[in-house]
Amino acid sequence: MENRLSFHLEDKLEQILGSSVKILSGKPLGGGCINNAMKLETSSGAFFLKWNTTCAPNLFTREAESLIELGKASSSYLHIPKVIVSEEVGELPGYIIMEYLEPASYSSQDERNLGRGLATIHQFPADRFGFYNDNYCGSTIQDNSWNTNWVDFFGQQRLLYILQLIQKERNMPSSQMKVYEKLVSRLPGLLPSCSKPALIHGDLWSGNYMHTNKGPALIDPCAYYADCEMEMGIMTMFGGFSGKFWEGYMEVNPLDPGWEKRNKIYQLYHVLNHYYLFGGGYGHQAFNIAQYYAG
Repeated sequence: MENRLSFHLEDKLEQILGSSVKILSGKPLGGGCINNAMKLETSSGAFFLKWNTTCAPNLFTREAESLIELGKASSSYLHIPKVIVSEEVGELPGYIIMEYLEPASYSSQDERNLGRGLATIHQFPADRFGFYNDNYCGSTIQDNSWNTNWVDFFGQQRLLYILQLIQKERNMPSSQMKVYEKLVSRLPGLLPSCSKPALIHGDLWSGNYMHTNKGPALIDPCAYYADCEMEMGIMTMFGGFSGKFWEGYMEVNPLDPGWEKRNKIYQLYHVLNHYYLFGGGYGHQAFNIAQYYAG
């Protein structure tokens, strides 16, 4: 971390905390593939710092909004790290500073509480689907414009939106695009018409939760209001959620028995996003899902 940023962070923390702050050391942390991360030891305690110079200018302010919203919905089962300050990219890197959470060992009770806590968040209501601002799933911008119809939101603002990005980046054949368009036209018969908006994390794979000294915690969200089954798309894509997690979730917010039949429809969005970001076999995987549901 360069000296200019270090001095800037000391000044910011002093303004927020109301007392003199000196950065004593910084310990780089692994786990991220997009941003730099560090445990920041200061005269006022430890903080978590994440920063980048080449990301979207507002990436961290959008993440901060997601964490704050999740914090409103959270319960004693699940911890959401408190945001201290965030800043957009400018002359200095963009960054976010949060409370530092000490990693802790796994326990089956933590897994159950993770499920209960996520289910509680999914019960946090709204009257529309979307979010206050567009945000980023990884580094991909998401159209979060408010919409009262879930099928329309998912079809237009998730599937067709990411497909348009892919066409510009990877030149998808028109024959494949017709299959995706057919799938979108069939969504009213595939998804429930009575979906209720629920707050979701938005990118909840196994790397975006952690076991801490304050219990299970969610990190790196791109929150918005969706059908709660949308969350399970990314969660089932790579696994990493135990039976204890699902037991805890179902205790608090039982899913409709048909959710597993719809799961790959929601998974499709994240497979397409991985294809957009990384290319490779994700394109073939996504097209197979689209063909299956398009009929």
